[in-house]
Amino acid sequence: MHVISDACINCGACAGVCPVQAISAGGSQYVISDACIDCGACVSVCPVGAISAK
Repeated sequence: MHVISDACINCGACAGVCPVQAISAGGSQYVISDACIDCGACVSVCPVGAISAK
């Protein structure tokens, strides 16, 4: 599973590329649910590098 750190700028780029809609807005930053399939699509689109493998 991947996680989003506090470095998230809440841009939403990651949510748009998730093939299983596992990423959603969660207040001040986006969050990744247990539906994550570890495809890594979100990692490359994050402009601040806030997404990593758990």
